[in-house]
Amino acid sequence: MAGWDPKTIDLIVLATSTPDDLFGSAPQVQARLDAENAVAFDLTAACSGFLFALVTATQFLRNGSMQRAIVIGADQLSSWVDWDDRRTCVLFGDGAGAIALEATKPEKNGIIGFELKSDGIRGECLNLSKTKNHLALVDGSTYQKGSFQPISMNGQEVYKFAVREVPIMLKKLLDRENTAPADLDWLLLHQANQRILDAVADRLTIPHSKVLSNLKNYGNTSAATIPIMLDEAVRDTRIKAGNLIATSGFGAGLSWGAALIRWQGPT
Repeated sequence: MAGWDPKTIDLIVLATSTPDDLFGSAPQVQARLDAENAVAFDLTAACSGFLFALVTATQFLRNGSMQRAIVIGADQLSSWVDWDDRRTCVLFGDGAGAIALEATKPEKNGIIGFELKSDGIRGECLNLSKTKNHLALVDGSTYQKGSFQPISMNGQEVYKFAVREVPIMLKKLLDRENTAPADLDWLLLHQANQRILDAVADRLTIPHSKVLSNLKNYGNTSAATIPIMLDEAVRDTRIKAGNLIATSGFGAGLSWGAALIRWQGPT
């Protein structure tokens, strides 16, 4: 869609919490794209990952050190759920999406502003933890065998966190950028729970008709939800050049982020 030669890409940031390789899967993407001039690395922030990766890539473009970047959100959560736990296994899905970013003059920046935040104190509400499986090695010594527990989530606490913190962050961002909720064309939230999407919109007095949602089709695909929804809305022409979009990702960590975007891409 961008019409780029892969050799002109300077940066690939892969937001994922489920890499094929714990040492990093982004270099594999770089190799398969034949993007030989791009530096590639993973970024882990679960459901906030795409927003964190988008902001990270933006800094490289704004400081002039790089010109073109690919930001990817990809997760395969079906591998990490307990299929006997109906509280979690029915919620999550697998998916991937990406966006192409290019440096431009400051007055034409599509990423108008952003906010990021983490609160590790509440991290136990949603995690995919390493198992503490110590096995005998030699002479009384043990080692910890590498493996992970299934996804664990306190759904009620995550819901309360999202509907409280996300509107606060978005309001702070909009106020700083002198933007009213009524000025937005679209609200694009991490697709975690339809009740969360509706509650955030209500707290910001944004009509539900401006809330982009495809949650019923795919479930929660973690870092992939925002780029998948963005891609669908661009392809079916709901999002048009010049549209103003407020977006927010939130989840494990706990972490949350928001960005105000003036869409400059293809329609």
